[in-house]
Amino acid sequence: MPLNTIVFLIILIIAVVVVYKTKKLTANGAIAGGLTAILIYIGAGMAGITELAAFFILATLATAHKKQLKSNLPNEYHQQKRNLWQVVANGGIAAVCGVFAFLFPSNAKVFQMMMAGSLASATADTLSSELGSVYGKRFYNILTSKPDERGKDGVISLEGTLIGVVGSAVIALIYVAYFGFSNAFYLITVAGVSGNFIDSILGATLERRGSIGNNTVNAINTFAAAIIVWLLYQL
Repeated sequence: MPLNTIVFLIILIIAVVVVYKTKKLTANGAIAGGLTAILIYIGAGMAGITELAAFFILATLATAHKKQLKSNLPNEYHQQKRNLWQVVANGGIAAVCGVFAFLFPSNAKVFQMMMAGSLASATADTLSSELGSVYGKRFYNILTSKPDERGKDGVISLEGTLIGVVGSAVIALIYVAYFGFSNAFYLITVAGVSGNFIDSILGATLERRGSIGNNTVNAINTFAAAIIVWLLYQL
């Protein structure tokens, strides 16, 4: 086994123990997170791991930021301690892309971009939700554009949307930092922002009606972002 892989596994084990001990993830969530990281690593190496780490760190910081204020909002915001299904919903598509990048090395580039797009969407969604609820000034229903209650599913703000764009761009920047600057930066950023909007649309419709839950919404928006990257890549 290559030395860099051994070092990665050692660091991963330490990271899994730390996030469990600090109650950032449940036991099942920590195990799922570790397996997700391994699948991402085999498909995209340290580039994918850095993207995953950026998502997790930014999401954790955003969730903890002014949590008392957010605890009074009507929407069920991301919990401090994430469970298995939340990990799968946010990172499962990236892990699948990692598997495909490993199995089909001739198409690894597009799968790695799709991985980044899915993580860009997860990052944009989390940051826009968690920080937009704090720093947003005016809140609107994404479908009707009419003023709506802060924190409800499908409600957005200009500030939250812009924060989401920045979050998506961070993942895109990490990708091009490893693989070289190209139009991939724009594809990943656009896909991440688009996935975030899809999340809000689902929130304003199916989630409000109780037809689907937040984990399903997150899984769909990350999958959609990956598909958007693939479609844009074909142009």
